[in-house]
Amino acid sequence: MRLVVLGAGESGVGTAILGQQKGYEVFVSDFGKIKDSYKQVLTDNAIEWEEEQHTEAKILNATVVMKSPGIPEKVAIVKKLVAQGIPVISEIEFAAPFTKATTIGITGSNGKTTTTMLAYHLLQSAGLNVGLAGNIGKSFAWQVAEANYDSYVLELSSFQLDGIIDYKPHIAIITNISPDHLDRYEYKYENYIDSKFRITKNQTEEDYLIYDADDPAITTWLQNNKTRAKLIPFSLTKTFEEGAYIKDNIMKVAINQDDFTIETETIALEGKHNMKNAMAATSVAKLMQIRKATIRESLSNFQGVEHRLENVLKIQNVQYINDSKATNVNATFFALDSMNAPTVWIVGGVDKGNDYNELMSLVREKVKAIVCLGIDNKKIIDAFGTVVDVMIEANTMQDAVKLAQRLTEKGDAVLLSPACASFDLFENYEDRGNQFKQAVQNL
Repeated sequence: MRLVVLGAGESGVGTAILGQQKGYEVFVSDFGKIKDSYKQVLTDNAIEWEEEQHTEAKILNATVVMKSPGIPEKVAIVKKLVAQGIPVISEIEFAAPFTKATTIGITGSNGKTTTTMLAYHLLQSAGLNVGLAGNIGKSFAWQVAEANYDSYVLELSSFQLDGIIDYKPHIAIITNISPDHLDRYEYKYENYIDSKFRITKNQTEEDYLIYDADDPAITTWLQNNKTRAKLIPFSLTKTFEEGAYIKDNIMKVAINQDDFTIETETIALEGKHNMKNAMAATSVAKLMQIRKATIRESLSNFQGVEHRLENVLKIQNVQYINDSKATNVNATFFALDSMNAPTVWIVGGVDKGNDYNELMSLVREKVKAIVCLGIDNKKIIDAFGTVVDVMIEANTMQDAVKLAQRLTEKGDAVLLSPACASFDLFENYEDRGNQFKQAVQNL
């Protein structure tokens, strides 16, 4: 049995360790450079690896190939593997058969990290022996190799779901769907939607699908396609016999003839989108039979997620907010929607085919000035140049924050919510968010 791992990042190295432990002959190949810390792990475990190349002779003789989520299907080596009928799967698909743990899989265009962290917080606070993996922290495969959890909360991207054949979560969540990563889906929105719904394709009548019943892409798919899972909807506008909703500032979650209620103002997270994340995570807690008092307490003390509407500092009565994780228009829509003060908005980066029109009414209502932070800001300037009074460009975070400060007065807010990827000026969204926080602290 020969396991070839393409990509030596967190998921790749974790898979290599698990594969070796389960008796596979393992080979790791990365077309780029491998981080020193990962090289050390591979070497310490006597796992053969290569970087900056793919040696076909060592790859095309695989029994199974685990492809890291960042590698597109259209890469030459992947096409050759598929043509030869060698299964190319994701880390989740590879690792799942090696654990008896219950898995809770969470996907969506936005909100999945917050929902994942909150669900994990709810289960962990109740004393469950629970792991956290997927797109977050230590890889699922690595934890299956080294830890012994009874359940896992997994944040799953569409790329991870593309590589599943038999995997099914016992509880699946789709937080929402909006156009994102379309460059990986032949620019067809329906392909991306289908990819998200792979999370439920192997589920049975014993399993659950929790979903946003206000989301047109989700509800249309469910009207036209079948899943065997038991459906648990959540909504800000509708009410259900079975499901979660908000009415008169009370969040109600009704599952298995048992109702849980909490006043929305006692929930630590703020904003309409976060009420949805709270309903989804609370539905998980109810299905996992967590006590109501524990759920209430956990919802009121949850700290939120770094780089997602994170309050950094208040300086001269101006609140600085880091929402660097907003890498698409839909995420920025939620951020602007939750702003209650006149806002100086820092926006820009690598555009993934954004349509800024859907932000227009919010920008008119909430934004007093825009600071463009990117190498190419033309599209943003064309979209909002006539809508806001002040629009300026910056090409370092330091400058962007200083310019934003000059444009504020008491009671305003400065919001970094880029609506774009970060790769033009930063390593990733975390680097962008950390530079923002540093720049704010230096004011």
